[in-house]
Amino acid sequence: MSRLASELHRLRRSPWEVLCSALVSCGLVLFSQLAVAIVPRLLPSISLLAMLPVAGLVFLAAILVGRFWRRFIRVAASAPLFVLFNVLFLWGVYLFVIRRDTSSLLDMLINAECALLLWGLYRILSGDPGIVAYESSFLEEAGCKDFVDAICSSEKYPSLSRVRHCNCCKANVRGYDHHCPAFGNCIGQKNHRLFMSLLTGFVVAESTYIMCSTKYITRCITSGTLRTEVSLSIILFCIPCQVIL
Repeated sequence: MSRLASELHRLRRSPWEVLCSALVSCGLVLFSQLAVAIVPRLLPSISLLAMLPVAGLVFLAAILVGRFWRRFIRVAASAPLFVLFNVLFLWGVYLFVIRRDTSSLLDMLINAECALLLWGLYRILSGDPGIVAYESSFLEEAGCKDFVDAICSSEKYPSLSRVRHCNCCKANVRGYDHHCPAFGNCIGQKNHRLFMSLLTGFVVAESTYIMCSTKYITRCITSGTLRTEVSLSIILFCIPCQVIL
C-alpha cells in the first residue's frame, strides 16, 4: 500500500470526503485565478508594475474568502491539490493561449517542465521521507516509555540522533527538516534532494512561463490582435505560483 493510501486510511476519510476536498481545491484555484484576471479590467489605467501588488492582494483576498467559505460549508481543502490544480491551470493557459506564438524549442521545454513538476509532486507526495518505526521491544531494551523519550536519550543511541517526530504526520522521520503542507509530506533524509529539485523546477518553470507569456503579449500588442487588459490578465496568471513558493 502506498504512503498516500496509508495516510487516507489513517485519517479514515471516505471517498466522498476526498472528492469534496478535490472539488473545493479546484474551485478555490479557479476563483483565485479569475479574481486576478479581473484586476486589469477594473483598473485599466494603471501600469503593470503598479498592478502587480494589487493583483497579489486580490489573490490573497480570494484565498481568504475561499478559506472562510470552505469553513462555512465545513469541507476541508487540500494544499497539495491546490498546488496541483494551479500547475494544471497555468499549463492549460499555455497550451490553449500562449503556445501559438512560442518557438518549438521553448514549447518542448515548458511542456517538459510542467510534466516533470507533476511527476515530482506525485513522487514527493507518495514517497517515504525517511519514516522510522521502532518496535516496542526496542523501546523496552532502551528503557524508554515512548519514541519521544528515546529521542531525548539519542546520545546513547546514534541511530536516533537525527530522528525527529512530526506532529502533523504523527510519524518519526530520519533527517527531519520540516513538514511541507504544500507538498503534503515531511521533508526528511530520503526526499530532501527531491524537495530541493522540485523547488528549483518551480522557479525554472515560472521563468520560462513568464518569458513565453511576455513574448506572446508583445507580439499581440504589436499586431493589435489583443486588447491591453486581456494581455495583462494573461501575464498576471504568473502570480499564483510565486505566492505558493
